[in-house]
Amino acid sequence: QVQLVESGGGLVQAGDSLRLSCAASIRTFDPYAMGWFRQAPGKEREFVAAISGSGSTTYYADSVKGRFTISRDNAKNTVHLQMNSLKPEDTAVYYCAARFDGTYTYYTTGAWPDWGQGTQVTVSS
Repeated sequence: QVQLVESGGGLVQAGDSLRLSCAASIRTFDPYAMGWFRQAPGKEREFVAAISGSGSTTYYADSVKGRFTISRDNAKNTVHLQMNSLKPEDTAVYYCAARFDGTYTYYTTGAWPDWGQGTQVTVSS
């Protein structure tokens, strides 16, 4: 079973930066694609970013493209989400997700079988 633990959330002001991390308890990390999703109050969980097992391919939601960067360290079984120029509309619980890499619809929650418990990000105006 894959266990994912997110960290790095917090309360920041608009324009600030935060770096989220997700530690994965996976024996062999690089076969797994990793993703970040977020869920704001009263809204559905939505895709933010994803990265292939090798790290060579990344995907971003249009709303975060150019501001957020996903990366991974396969030696440390971790994935990061660097969030710059944060906006109040980025406020949400951010979830890390994992799946065995391959062909999948990366932006749908159903494509990801394993999830962390989430970390709160609050951006004040």
